[in-house]
Amino acid sequence: MFIDNNSWYSDPFERREGFWNDVDQHMLRYGAPYFTPAIIDHASGSYVYTEDGRKILDFTSGQMSATLGHAHPAIVKTVQETYPRLDHLFSAMLSRPVVNLTRRLTDVAAAASNRDVDGPVEPLDHAVLLTTGSEVNDAALRLAKAVTGKFEVVSFNRSWHGLTSAAAGATYSSARKVGVPGVPGQIAIPTPYEYRPDFTDADGRLDWRKQLDYGMLLIFDEAQTSMGRTGSWFGFEHDGVTPDILTVSKTLGAGLPLAAMLTTASIERRAHDAGFVFYTSHVSDPVVAAVGYTVMDVLEKDDLFANVDRRGAQLREGLKRIMDGHEIVGDARGRGLLQGIEIVEDKASKTRSEHLADLITEECFKRGLHMNIVCLPGMGGVFRIAPPLTVSPDEIDLGLSILDESIGVVERGR
Repeated sequence: MFIDNNSWYSDPFERREGFWNDVDQHMLRYGAPYFTPAIIDHASGSYVYTEDGRKILDFTSGQMSATLGHAHPAIVKTVQETYPRLDHLFSAMLSRPVVNLTRRLTDVAAAASNRDVDGPVEPLDHAVLLTTGSEVNDAALRLAKAVTGKFEVVSFNRSWHGLTSAAAGATYSSARKVGVPGVPGQIAIPTPYEYRPDFTDADGRLDWRKQLDYGMLLIFDEAQTSMGRTGSWFGFEHDGVTPDILTVSKTLGAGLPLAAMLTTASIERRAHDAGFVFYTSHVSDPVVAAVGYTVMDVLEKDDLFANVDRRGAQLREGLKRIMDGHEIVGDARGRGLLQGIEIVEDKASKTRSEHLADLITEECFKRGLHMNIVCLPGMGGVFRIAPPLTVSPDEIDLGLSILDESIGVVERGR
């Protein structure tokens, strides 16, 4: 049942106008442009629904966080059962949902850690549960500095790790020029980019290993690539490289604020001995921990890893067809249900076009598809497409059809 919290307005037009007036007068603009005039009323499965009855296929999974689609029955049931029993606790108090999820997360991470290309490695078998990707990346950087005694941080020049202090210092793709000077010791290196490679091997192919020849702790931010998104528990499994510290966030909480930092026993011990502290009001919260456990349950019981492989292949083939059919689509790339296409002025120049990408995003939304996660200035031109892991074959085909039509409209009209 959905409660109409605008019921005090008798006229639909008055309700809509009043809503946007309230936005103008009371909402602090936080960077992302609003999708006006759509007012989202509810969401279910792979769709969001507006107050005026429009049905929009959501190929962004919310903010890539509704991993299992919107309002998955198992998640709804977990929240309904857990919240009346355990809502929020003092941060030093532990509950079974928290310890259960920590054990399960570290079990799968430890198993993945043992498959490093260079042989056995120390497993990622210790974890702490926090809330957002920004927060957990701050925790990871604080942990690394506590252990090494160093302060310099190297990250990629097209990275996004969050907007809290330390995470913002390691973010280069957008929003670096706002506010006071950031955390000192930040170093950027070129992002591995097969479409425009800079470090190459003898055959002219991207050689990303040349960019990572440093003696330091390795942190993987898997906010978007963990919990089945790429077809395995973690993205690092595909490349046979195990990090020293791992962060997961978006994909773990099924739309609720849940994140985790994982590391090895030896790093955990050294950090504790060095006096490591990362203490928040919502560390080890039980309700979201119960939800995270349910997410892992559904991934295994419903064999969503296999669905990611099948639907990911379907999506990739469709995007390749779109790339071949349009001069302004320069590249299609991705893994599992995290795919992308790059919008360019033309294939010969490879000049990325944020303007054309924005027009395509608008046209898709008009036709009932939301598929572009990245809309901030300086980050446009590449569509990051991430449907729910529960997406159906028909929904993939529908999304591809709308995207193809929308690109065609923009291409013919430029």
